[in-house]
Amino acid sequence: MVAFLVTGNDSGPTGPRALTSDEANRLAITRFRNYQAGGRAVTIIVPSTAGGLVINGSIDYRAKLGYGVVHGTGRDTSSNGLIEWTATTVLVHPMANAPAEAPASPPGSDWYSRPLQTTGSALDTSLAIALSLGSDRPDNAALLPQNGATWTGQDQVDGHQVDVMTGPDAGAKPGTAGTVRYWIGSDGTMYRVQVKVASEPQPVVIDFDTEKYVPVQPVPGVSPPR
Repeated sequence: MVAFLVTGNDSGPTGPRALTSDEANRLAITRFRNYQAGGRAVTIIVPSTAGGLVINGSIDYRAKLGYGVVHGTGRDTSSNGLIEWTATTVLVHPMANAPAEAPASPPGSDWYSRPLQTTGSALDTSLAIALSLGSDRPDNAALLPQNGATWTGQDQVDGHQVDVMTGPDAGAKPGTAGTVRYWIGSDGTMYRVQVKVASEPQPVVIDFDTEKYVPVQPVPGVSPPR
């Protein structure tokens, strides 16, 4: 089970509490930071009662295109392989002996295409959430506190000191506040996102910059969305 932990100095402040103006501004630009960067390396942990999935790869936030390798945890290798996805389509390339990292250039054949499911699939919900974490413009900082955004604590992610905040919906369960948590650095960089999804009791966890970002190339013969 993936647990939410906030660590820090025991004598420091504890949340939740209202955002300061600086925190609201950092939360407002965090998805825009991903877009400005062009792309980010990601590790997506997909929960499932039948055994989870871990996707290691990259997302191009300007082309709205993700690509990586899938490994099952606590299950057989039937779900292992390469994956590429857009906001509407998922392409999978099954591999019983999937590599630790996806090849820089996707293979030219043996891909299977299907529509991305909008409900009922923890995998597809996780893919859609990860893709939505980039935006070509900042959010409205003034509206975030009105919509329930809060500061919940401090933490460290891969040596980065971060503030943990609840924030804009990224595909969370409808009608539930505080189900999306962002781990955000002092300059607004996003390092982790945790989201409760409708189809699973455990959250999706997305970690950024776990590996070096590799530019995403479309599967041969498949054009990225415009």
